[in-house]
Amino acid sequence: MSASAGWRRSWHASTRRTPTPTSLPVRPTTTRSARADRVTDRSPATDAAAALLGALVAQGVRHLVVSPGSRSQALALAAAELDRRGLAQLHVRIDERVAGFTALGIGRESGMPAAVICTSGTAVANLLPAALEAHHAGVPLLLLTADRPPELRGVGANQTTRQPGLFALAARHETDLPVPEETDPDGTAEQTAMLRAVAAQAVEEAIGAGTRAAGPVHLNLPYREPLAGPLPAWFAAEAAAVPVPAAPAEEGEEESFGALYQGGGGIGEADVATDPEPLPHLLVRGPRTVVIAGSDAGPDAEQLAHLGGWPLVAEVVSGARFGRQLVHGYRELLRDPALGGAVERAVVLGHPTLSREVTALLSRADVEVVALRGPGEPLNLNGESLAVDALAVEPGDTDREWLGAWLRASREASVDLTPPAPDADALASAEPQRRLGAIDAELAVARERVDRTLLVDAVWRATWPHDRLVFGSSRLVRVADQVLGGKKVRVHANRGLAGIDGTIATALGVAAASQADGRPGVTRVLLGDLALLHDVGALLAAPGEPEPRIQVIVGNDGGGTIFDGLEVAQIAGPEAMDRVQYTPQTVRLEQLALAYGWEYHRVTTRSALDQVLTSPSGGRQLIEVPLER
Repeated sequence: MSASAGWRRSWHASTRRTPTPTSLPVRPTTTRSARADRVTDRSPATDAAAALLGALVAQGVRHLVVSPGSRSQALALAAAELDRRGLAQLHVRIDERVAGFTALGIGRESGMPAAVICTSGTAVANLLPAALEAHHAGVPLLLLTADRPPELRGVGANQTTRQPGLFALAARHETDLPVPEETDPDGTAEQTAMLRAVAAQAVEEAIGAGTRAAGPVHLNLPYREPLAGPLPAWFAAEAAAVPVPAAPAEEGEEESFGALYQGGGGIGEADVATDPEPLPHLLVRGPRTVVIAGSDAGPDAEQLAHLGGWPLVAEVVSGARFGRQLVHGYRELLRDPALGGAVERAVVLGHPTLSREVTALLSRADVEVVALRGPGEPLNLNGESLAVDALAVEPGDTDREWLGAWLRASREASVDLTPPAPDADALASAEPQRRLGAIDAELAVARERVDRTLLVDAVWRATWPHDRLVFGSSRLVRVADQVLGGKKVRVHANRGLAGIDGTIATALGVAAASQADGRPGVTRVLLGDLALLHDVGALLAAPGEPEPRIQVIVGNDGGGTIFDGLEVAQIAGPEAMDRVQYTPQTVRLEQLALAYGWEYHRVTTRSALDQVLTSPSGGRQLIEVPLER
């Protein structure tokens, strides 16, 4: 910050221009040869872009997401050169909102920020949804927004608005950098050194410095013309000096826990770091305890439940929905006075959002709530919750009566969605009627029409640890949370603000990061038809980029049926309910897939769905599953 402040003072002192009102500048006549020569002239904007992007790559940034624009051309061309040299992977998206969520997905999967680059004006505003989600979910993200120089702000200049501060309530760090004034012949200029320091700080803040959560960082980059020129000779050496990215944090002692994020604050507090606690918070034996695993809790929640001997209530988006302590049908059990009503302490990891029963539990004044501190607002639904940086379990005996009561109820509440096994004896029987009966039973299973429960189960069964599963904020994620059993798979969902926007773009970012360097696996996206249509622009693939292995599975019930289960359905008249809540749609998804170059499948039976989900996938597939309202 001190370096950039110094550059800003220098600019104000030496380069502010006052136009002469009594005369107009006369543009000299320029010949074609003179214009050709000028194209080869060096550009301060290009040298500054090269210094910044080269330093970001040297700090471990591997993905650059670019939306085209004039003011950002120096950044875009430098990014293209880094991709050409194999030093970073370039993703081009014409829609800045899609670009922002693509970068968000990369950060979600890799733990390292992707840098998203855009031009000035409304392009910048389109990054705000992804920035807010990154803030609330603790996802690293770098926003590099090109801008007009300061003398053009506030005077009616084209495509110019007040970009500095646009992300202030969400950004971990932001700065309005000085306008580059000079070229750098050898990579040793003061401006280049300043930009390298800015890049180092930006990456550090984005991944979460100290106790602060990971999140978005905004670098506003004003440039004057000429906006592009040849890249400096030192650029290749700058970018090639790439250190090995920092390894993920080592797991702590067996009884000490911390999620992937630690520290952070809410809206208005994003730039305030908390002082680290000297010791983990000790969870003493005695209180009847449940462990609540919300979105992005990760395996730590399961390990904590295992060590404490406590029931584990794990949302399907938590990454902790596995293990012997996992509670099936937790919503019903939390409503049971003998179980949920008897809870004395709830230990929360991640961000729980999928059930009203968990919200009701965490809002009770008679329940001690201990929440591992994460991104966004500190969890405090009952006004007395305790936010901590780390957790430890007191040695001692498990309350077997308490745990046993939950696990017995869990077994009774679990849903067995396994298709019935074929009757091998009957199929091989010499009795025609018995054999025909077994064949009819097999055909009935194969022809069973897919409903929401069968859909989520089929996708869950098809997904394995080397795959990735992304849930949209649609009705299907709540169905999955109600009926699916335990399985240790990598799950992503934008539950920071739980919006439907950006789901496909996020999944494409997840696929890009998880499949980098030839790694195996398929990324599956399970979402509703409105979430698909809201992010339909993400289906557009850029020529020349690696083809992701991705299956977008759309439960198409013709509109927003999630509202049918909410209070509004009991209040609104049928016509108003359909028009402003259900919002019916009749889009032909097959033609949509064809227009964007996706392979299309429409399936209605369980056997057809299983077949398409598990067949080798070599590219982009859109799988439509019609559902009843």
